[in-house]
Amino acid sequence: MSRHYKHDIVIIGAGAAGLTLALELADQYRVAVLTKADIREGSTLYAQGGVAAVLSDKDTIDSHISDTIDAGVDLGDPDAIRFTVEHSKESIDWLIAQGVPFTRYGESEEYHLTKEGGHSHRRIIHSADATGLAISKTLIKNASNHPNIDFFPDRVAIDIVTTKKLGISGPNRAVGVYALNLDDDVIDVFHGRFISLACGGSSKVYLYTSNPDTASGDGIAMAWRAGCRVANMEFNQFHPTCLYDAKAKTFLISEAVRGEGGKLLLPDGTRFMSKFDKREELAPRDIVARAIDHEMKRLGIHHVLLDISHKDPEFIKEHFPTIYKRCLEFGHDMTKGPIPVVPAAHYTCGGVVVDKHSATDIDNLYAIGETAYTGLHGANRLASNSLLECIVFARSAANHISEMVVLTDDITIPDWDESKVTNSDEDVVITHNWQELRRFMWDYVGIVRTDKRLLRAKHRVDLLLSEIQEFYANYKVSNDLLELRNLAVVADLIIRSAMSRKESRGLHFTLDYPNKLDTSSPTILTPNKH
Repeated sequence: MSRHYKHDIVIIGAGAAGLTLALELADQYRVAVLTKADIREGSTLYAQGGVAAVLSDKDTIDSHISDTIDAGVDLGDPDAIRFTVEHSKESIDWLIAQGVPFTRYGESEEYHLTKEGGHSHRRIIHSADATGLAISKTLIKNASNHPNIDFFPDRVAIDIVTTKKLGISGPNRAVGVYALNLDDDVIDVFHGRFISLACGGSSKVYLYTSNPDTASGDGIAMAWRAGCRVANMEFNQFHPTCLYDAKAKTFLISEAVRGEGGKLLLPDGTRFMSKFDKREELAPRDIVARAIDHEMKRLGIHHVLLDISHKDPEFIKEHFPTIYKRCLEFGHDMTKGPIPVVPAAHYTCGGVVVDKHSATDIDNLYAIGETAYTGLHGANRLASNSLLECIVFARSAANHISEMVVLTDDITIPDWDESKVTNSDEDVVITHNWQELRRFMWDYVGIVRTDKRLLRAKHRVDLLLSEIQEFYANYKVSNDLLELRNLAVVADLIIRSAMSRKESRGLHFTLDYPNKLDTSSPTILTPNKH
């Protein structure tokens, strides 16, 4: 029998986007925050670089906008980009007011601004090389101390409950969430006047990723099943530089290392980025990742090298304390020589279609952060625009919700029905499908694509979707099954989006269409119309 919880706002995810929304609404509303694991585990925690914002007199809003458009290869939404950048300073002011300890320097103790790939100015405000950790700790502390915010850890959201699913006539709106409680395997029901998806991205669909285990595309898949459009799912950002070490899995080496002078080298010590872009190591991430991928395939090597050892050791330790210590744990001293790096899936530039208030196609359902497609990123995300997007659009969503008049209603959400399912005795099916999915996505829908590779991937994902749906219909749900179900949906969306784009632009590069079209538009998929 399900347990029922009633709140004004139900937020799925406790990263920068979800917690900003919670804190902005908690004085007015009762808020529930659901997390798949511990409340500290999420992509925000691992964000190293910082937050991009126009904070210097030498910088301008138009310059930040121009850099964002260029990085997105002219596919970003100009209105969304301007909206984000124009609200960048007030978003940083809000984070500072929350108590985020951004790095200061000099006797004046001004905030230190660094520069990253694709940026024409120093505009990245940061907390050493662990900005996400600083933001996460601060917002979690503040949210935990707020009497109107209730945390529900170890809850895996299954699906959004809408009036359409309940057979209620009128405009379709979100009214609740079914979620698996990992502590006792009971399906809880969360009732809410507003539901917000802040679940992060879907990079776990790939074999190698810099993301935490929670990044399985849950929010995108749930919104798609509920009836929301998704956009630009073909644009998956591969971070060019993750530490290549079996024990480290894929520890991210921040963009800022190259921003502060780090050079990319082949095993023989030769630099190679000048062959691919005049900006060399400071080119946008898609160009750097493809260049590394090209050299690895050309030479048959497993990694390239990143070298900042020519800088003063104390400079390196001061600017990159977390990265320095982490690399040292695995036997790599970045003050004395180069470290091995390899690209890994890092960021989902597409997502659930939303407006500038983060509202989706379904009334009272919002999507924020990496789950959402706001139009900011276009065909490639400019470094450190992601945390900015989280704060700007979460605060915009909060303002929108606060201004809406919603009458209290007594919609009944039934208990989760498990009357026709049994315990699985074939979990090997989940394990096998999980491995196959991530492997063919890496091999066929990775950094470089072809029509033939995409077609092979489509055939395989169609079979997997059928198998997974049969398994889901007959057996009790588990965390692994739910994640596999969501990853298969997201993989299908990525493949179909990639197949529809007959050009190479930004993060989508195909050998069959190596050139960029003169004009292009976002790829938008609509449920039940494919």
